[in-house]
Amino acid sequence: METIDILRDLAIILLFAKCLGILARKFKAPQVVGQILAGLLVGPCVFGWISQSDFITQMAEVGVIILMFSVGLESDLKELLKTGPIAFLIACAGVLTPLIAGALLYMGFYGVAPWGSENFYKAVFIGTIMTATSVSITVASLQELGKIKSKVGTTIVSAAIIDDVIGIIVLTFVVGFKNPDSNSGMVVLKTIAFFAVAIVGGFLIYRIFLTLDKRYPHTRRIPIVSVAFCFGLSYIAERYFGIADITGAYVAGLVLCSLSDNEYIERKIDVSSYMFFGPIFFASIGLKTSFDSINGKMIAFCICFVIVALLSKVIGCGLVSRVCKYNVADSLKIGVGMMTRGEVALIVAQKGLAAGMLTADYFTAVILLIIVSSILTPIILKVLYSRDDKKGIVQA
Repeated sequence: METIDILRDLAIILLFAKCLGILARKFKAPQVVGQILAGLLVGPCVFGWISQSDFITQMAEVGVIILMFSVGLESDLKELLKTGPIAFLIACAGVLTPLIAGALLYMGFYGVAPWGSENFYKAVFIGTIMTATSVSITVASLQELGKIKSKVGTTIVSAAIIDDVIGIIVLTFVVGFKNPDSNSGMVVLKTIAFFAVAIVGGFLIYRIFLTLDKRYPHTRRIPIVSVAFCFGLSYIAERYFGIADITGAYVAGLVLCSLSDNEYIERKIDVSSYMFFGPIFFASIGLKTSFDSINGKMIAFCICFVIVALLSKVIGCGLVSRVCKYNVADSLKIGVGMMTRGEVALIVAQKGLAAGMLTADYFTAVILLIIVSSILTPIILKVLYSRDDKKGIVQA
């Protein structure tokens, strides 16, 4: 592809992604929905103006790394450590239940797969996609309702963050097991080794950043060095440990999330992510999506995929919340609050496509899940809290 064609493609992607992102917000949907639809419109599915190229793929990969770095930066490490076993148990249920339900759904459509077979890994990966919870959509919904600081709100947000951490670890294991050159023991050892190195090395890097932060507060050199650290850890994770590069990016964000200049770094990173890399990544999902293999069976699978993904979160997280002494109403709120899916589900799906564990037509199911969950969750939460307000129940 010539440079002049790349410039044309970038202009089209950025313009359509922004316009449709604004349109999505008008309809109370996340901007990412509009950006994905932009990729569908300008890509082979509709107008066919742009096709997926190596350049777009590489820019999208940089975009997803920066996005996961931002997610790590936005995390509250102290809050994660303080929330205790309840949020952790809810998060575990929020990962395990969809993981099993998704695998069983795939096998129900395409046959029971023996352990270690190609179809077995595809089934497990379908479940892995379902494990992700969108922290941003959940937080926005609770903020709008004024319940973000309630006991239930805090539990939902903490569990959602822990959910994503566990989900990324599951992704690391699943992709590692799929590699024919690896064995189960080696995957486990490499994963443990990476997190051990990340903890020890992360502490040292954090101390270095603390010194830089004190000497050069609110200077652009801090975000620049932060991005270099993000890319470096992403490279080390995949190159030397066989861990997904997005795991390295996320851990890099966690290492720096407690800096006093954290919000400054986040704002600077968000500029490039929001204006350039983010739209390219989300639009690239639309460019990759194919309707060529869509038939009656695939449509039925997409519908069941959405239903199972939503209900498995509500049931798994809701039941564990009930066991943890929450009342029925609050347990239902926690389950509903955990059912939103967003950018992390797309990231997992993209990794599955790159690893050969997923085909492009399954992106339709993922996109449908994001749209439906993003619309339904705020509505259902509003109804549940409205009932409490009518009954005069005070939220803890």
